[in-house]
Amino acid sequence: MSERVHKYLSRVGRGSRREAERWIGDGRVTIDGRRAVLGDKVDSTSQVAVDGIPVVNGAVDAGHSEVLIYNKPVGKIVTRSDPNHRPTVFDDLPIHKHGRWVAVGRLDINTAGVMLFCSDGNLANGLMHPRNEIEREYLCRVNGIMSESALERLCSGIEVDGHVCRFDSVEVRPGGGYNRWFTVVLRQGRYREVRRLWEAVGGTVSRLIRVRFGPVRLPRDLDRTQTRIIDRELQRTLYQLANVSPS
Repeated sequence: MSERVHKYLSRVGRGSRREAERWIGDGRVTIDGRRAVLGDKVDSTSQVAVDGIPVVNGAVDAGHSEVLIYNKPVGKIVTRSDPNHRPTVFDDLPIHKHGRWVAVGRLDINTAGVMLFCSDGNLANGLMHPRNEIEREYLCRVNGIMSESALERLCSGIEVDGHVCRFDSVEVRPGGGYNRWFTVVLRQGRYREVRRLWEAVGGTVSRLIRVRFGPVRLPRDLDRTQTRIIDRELQRTLYQLANVSPS
């Protein structure tokens, strides 16, 4: 299946379609060694490069592939630009010299914690794909008295918008009272899934922090809005979990 090269570059996370069109016009994109022109199409066998850096089968060249950990604060949205001029997480990210960062999923404006950004669009897509069932762990402060039966329902499955959603586990944190802390683990990333599951059993989430995505745990010494590049060993683990091969 073929697609226009500017759409391909956008899909794999190298830039927006407009950016890719400008790169093509400036002669920065090649296909199979020849200079690309607007309207050119590529398929799975095409060898595409930007500024001489290959993009093979949707993956950034392994020497330039990086994964960034980001500690998202409450109040920032996960989008590149906002018509209402609200602060976005991309304002805090370093510039990637060989492409751009692709967010691995989203956290809503009122959720804090660990996010991953990849320079390889294929890796980002693989980490988000439901079939790979990568664990997400959250720390939740919930308003309401949660009975044992309610916690059992959260793990057995509750229908939300036509989908059966569930936590893999729910751990009650120390403490008591009307506001309780829980640690939950799930393998999906649907919109507001954690909050909506708690709402289904009569609870209201007043604080929500993602503390782990797959094997990547939020570092204790990483302050809010700060970023860090993960090491190569952990990056290889992410490629394996995503069922993606770096080029």
